[in-house]
Amino acid sequence: MAENLEFASPAEGSLPLPRTRIFLASGIAILSLVGCLGIYREILILWQLWTTDPLRSIGMLIPPLSIALTLRVWRQLGWRMDGTWWGLGVVALSYILSLLRNEIVLFGVIGQVSVAFIPLSLPVYVYGCGLILLFAGTEVWRKAWFPLGLLLLSQPVPILANGLIDIPLQNISARVARSFATLIHFAPNTPQLRLMFSPDFGMFIAPGCDGIRGAVTMGYVALILGYVKRFVWYLWAAYVAGAVLLGYVFNFIRLCLLVIYYRIALGHPALEGVAKQADYGIGSCLFLVATLLFLWLASQKQGTRTERETTTRIASPSAFRAIGIKCAALAVVVMATLALPSSALTYARAGTFNPESYAARMPQQIGSFALARTWYEQQSGTPVVEAGAYSTPWSDEITLGVWIAVSHIHDPADCWLARGLEPDSLTVKPYRLASGETLNLSTGYYSDGITDSIVVNATCTPQSCSQFQNASPGQRLGIVYLEKQFGTLAASAQHPVPIMVRIDRLHGNDSKAATQQLLSDEAQKFLAGFDPTSLSRAFQ
Repeated sequence: MAENLEFASPAEGSLPLPRTRIFLASGIAILSLVGCLGIYREILILWQLWTTDPLRSIGMLIPPLSIALTLRVWRQLGWRMDGTWWGLGVVALSYILSLLRNEIVLFGVIGQVSVAFIPLSLPVYVYGCGLILLFAGTEVWRKAWFPLGLLLLSQPVPILANGLIDIPLQNISARVARSFATLIHFAPNTPQLRLMFSPDFGMFIAPGCDGIRGAVTMGYVALILGYVKRFVWYLWAAYVAGAVLLGYVFNFIRLCLLVIYYRIALGHPALEGVAKQADYGIGSCLFLVATLLFLWLASQKQGTRTERETTTRIASPSAFRAIGIKCAALAVVVMATLALPSSALTYARAGTFNPESYAARMPQQIGSFALARTWYEQQSGTPVVEAGAYSTPWSDEITLGVWIAVSHIHDPADCWLARGLEPDSLTVKPYRLASGETLNLSTGYYSDGITDSIVVNATCTPQSCSQFQNASPGQRLGIVYLEKQFGTLAASAQHPVPIMVRIDRLHGNDSKAATQQLLSDEAQKFLAGFDPTSLSRAFQ
């Protein structure tokens, strides 16, 4: 591609002489980085997502790719500097959106799914657009619509997808693994092999094995490759859809190969000890094959449009001064934003997690049930549940779980769907509590043919409790309500705390109705000595 030189008048505005051009470009780059302080809240949250959530870790590559592709467009347009002062207003808007998102704007919950009305990546996208408008101009901004749009995907898989996509796919994956195991006469028929999982042997084959990570990665590869190769829109859409489908197909192949490995490894300690590594090896090889196959297919189609000729224009001193004034104005906006009162919502929103402190909040005695042990569970590297096992000589062990991640709405049924199980029945039953009052609580019964379980759920504040409103499989609340940002909730002494009581017992020869009645009676004995409002008060 040829590069031409033109002399520009002061009104045209463009790049200055080469040595000064480097100085100016460095200044803009440094100032742009400093300007990120205005959206530091979103950047910190995104960094936490990228480094703690494997599903969303690919988002770490999105901003660098967005910057590289935007600079590519800018270079193709001759590094023109036809910036508009409207860009400064757009940058200020990104800072305002960041402040609103973290301080004022409330969250909506649509059928148990928490939705932010200002998405996490929106201030980042608006900030990027503002910089391009301020320094490069509207034509570069228009031509760079795709690279800038990538910033909206900095959170590559929205939280909304967990309930709508991830959980159903986990359910399908669990069923595929179990069905294939049955097909090769290796059905998991002992508690140790249930769902192909044992803490001392292999891996949990359902959650995290639904193929969504590979599909998302393949989808993003296809999305960016289609733009770079300038596919027409219908081929572009077809390649993206095909890449996502290819990721899922290869994941199902991986699940079946992993089941075969389990069958071969069972009884051979040397193979059992490397089951996790074998899973990673199988997945990596298949993903590499899928990626190479897709890239080969994509390489068969070459872009038909040619890049425009680059024209580098040499600016006058007055244009250079105009750019300097814009840099100074941007610096003033950044300083004014940082001078505002510091956010009441600090990044360590709910404080540092202390396992010993949370374990100490669990009741030592509930009626005749004594606390035997405690543990906590994590999701994407963040502790979300504090749990305790309670026992008595004449009863099965009972698990009491407290949902400590106040930023999310907890749907207990989804936890079972992820394991390939739907409830035999999901209803509301009255239970008598330690206070003497009777409370209607959501109750689910589950059976995988090996273990029968009952799960009782409540959502409690220090004053009162209410049932978890999910009266039938797949039902959602169907309402929209607003709540303060979860950091504010964490600082409050009144936020609701979801509580779960679960009892498991080996499957017997009793009828389903009789088994469910026995589990209900046992749950009632436990709840008769339980004060859920006191427990909610302890976890504020």
